[in-house]
Amino acid sequence: MTATPVSSLPDCRPLLADPDDLTLVFQPIVDLAAARIAGYQALSRFPGTAGPGVWSAAAADCGLAAELEALAIAKALAVVPLLPDDTFLTVDVSPHLLGSAPVQDALATRPDLSRVVVELTGHTPVDDLDVLRRRTDALRARGAVVALDGAGSGLQQMAAVRPRLVTLDRALVTGVDTDPVRTALAEVVGEFTGRIGARLLAEGVETVAELTALTRLGVPLAQGWLLGRPTPGFAPLAPEVAVLVRAHVARVHVADGVAALVRPVRQSDVGEPPAVPPAVLVGGQGEPVALVLACPRTGKPYLAPVSLQAHPADDVAATLRRAVTRPPAQRFDPVVCTDASGAVVGLLRVEDLAAAVTR
Repeated sequence: MTATPVSSLPDCRPLLADPDDLTLVFQPIVDLAAARIAGYQALSRFPGTAGPGVWSAAAADCGLAAELEALAIAKALAVVPLLPDDTFLTVDVSPHLLGSAPVQDALATRPDLSRVVVELTGHTPVDDLDVLRRRTDALRARGAVVALDGAGSGLQQMAAVRPRLVTLDRALVTGVDTDPVRTALAEVVGEFTGRIGARLLAEGVETVAELTALTRLGVPLAQGWLLGRPTPGFAPLAPEVAVLVRAHVARVHVADGVAALVRPVRQSDVGEPPAVPPAVLVGGQGEPVALVLACPRTGKPYLAPVSLQAHPADDVAATLRRAVTRPPAQRFDPVVCTDASGAVVGLLRVEDLAAAVTR
């Protein structure tokens, strides 16, 4: 991906020798239910080994905080046309700098802010919440989605901004799997987010245990090194990450559903030769098309229709009833278990369903 040149970039001298000293990388934001990339966050990178926080502090010290932030915003907005379909780009903006001339000029470089999420970050207090409300309303009128830090913003700022996306930063995500205080805080933020009609995004997910805890809490969006590292372009979701997310979402969401009975199954593209039975032939979106089963008498493989699908959250007894009321030819065929996006998670054997019900 090559960034579109941006004219009239903010002048950050003497902090940066050249505007190209600030580069951008993009970290994927994953829709956990669908196991797909929902968007990307634009992250600033600078020369040397100092992190973005050090550069931001240096910019504030020399009175160039707004210019440095505006430079990153302008560069991010320039690549919006290069986004993959059905994804958004998150751009960080400090609330206390939102009204500054450099930041407003940078935001004006792209009048249409559709597919742009403006995330208000940082903990510097805002003097006038009414002014902040008007500025965020203006962004929404241009198509932007406004996001807010759920832990550091405060209820008054939440009420003023009315965000459609609320973030849990790394400080809360770390230890959410072991620390009951962090878990409780995440639950409170998640409940509040749902009540105002916003979505919750967990940032900095680095371990499988954290992913498990967040899916148990019902967090819909997540980003972090476990799910995808920052890259210079808009990288796709790695296949192994998609498998990891699907497996955890399928097993975590319910304790009383069929998730615990799901058996792994081979999958084969519908156009490929049939796999060794049992297997599922899948279409282009991972959806089940047919079953490859073995004849109980001869052992030879044959194709069977997908006569029943179940979701990991489905009740065991109800799924068994649906299975045994199928036509006699398919009554004891495996049930295909699929996730929220329709992709195959695994198979449910009728015998396992019956055993679970009678235990």
